[in-house]
Amino acid sequence: MGIDRIVPYVESDDLETSSEFYTEVLGLEIAFDDPVLGLRSPDTPAAQVIVTPSGMEDPQPHFGVDVGDPAAVDAAYAEAMRRGLRVVYPITDEPWGVRRFFVEDPDGAVVNVLAHLV
Repeated sequence: MGIDRIVPYVESDDLETSSEFYTEVLGLEIAFDDPVLGLRSPDTPAAQVIVTPSGMEDPQPHFGVDVGDPAAVDAAYAEAMRRGLRVVYPITDEPWGVRRFFVEDPDGAVVNVLAHLV
C-alpha cells in the first residue's frame, strides 16, 4: 500500500476567518471549499490542511491518510478488522468522491483512511 499524503484536520467555528489565516498569514491556497475547506502549499501541493466546520464529523478525525487507491482502503479496513481495532466510522463511498473509514489508532487518535474514487 502506498501513501499519497497525510493531512492534518482542524475544526473551526468560523471557516472564513480560518481561510483568511491560512491564505493571508501562511500563504496556502484554497484547493476546495466544499464540503470542507482544503488548503495546500502552492509549492508542494501534497502539503495540505483540511478545516472542517465544528461538529461536522462525529467523531472528528485527527488526520487523514490518503492510501491512493480505493482497493487499498478496503485492504486497510480488512486488516483493521482482522486486528480487532475500533472502527468508528464504517467504510463508505462519500458523495464528494472518496472511499473512507475512520479507525482508532492504539492511542485513541481517530484516523480517516481514504482514497479518491475518480
